[in-house]
Amino acid sequence: MTMKFSSIAITACLAFIALPAAAFAQGTSDQRSACMGDAFRFCGADIPNVAKIEACLGQNRANLTPACAAEFQPAQKTLLKPDHFRKN
Repeated sequence: MTMKFSSIAITACLAFIALPAAAFAQGTSDQRSACMGDAFRFCGADIPNVAKIEACLGQNRANLTPACAAEFQPAQKTLLKPDHFRKN
């Protein structure tokens, strides 16, 4: 029992260290802070594979915290139009 707990604790610590450094290295600090808990909750087996974590979070979008789900929303459309960039 103690041996099993120790190996789980070591694995969790390694994952905790690897997650910010590798899994979310491509994301912004806002994305990391918004989604870290959800990544551990839903995608722990995929850590530290960034692509798998992103896919996993996308598949669990309905269950994500509001802050993390907001990171998966499409960017707002701009109000700028091509005419705005024409030289007179």
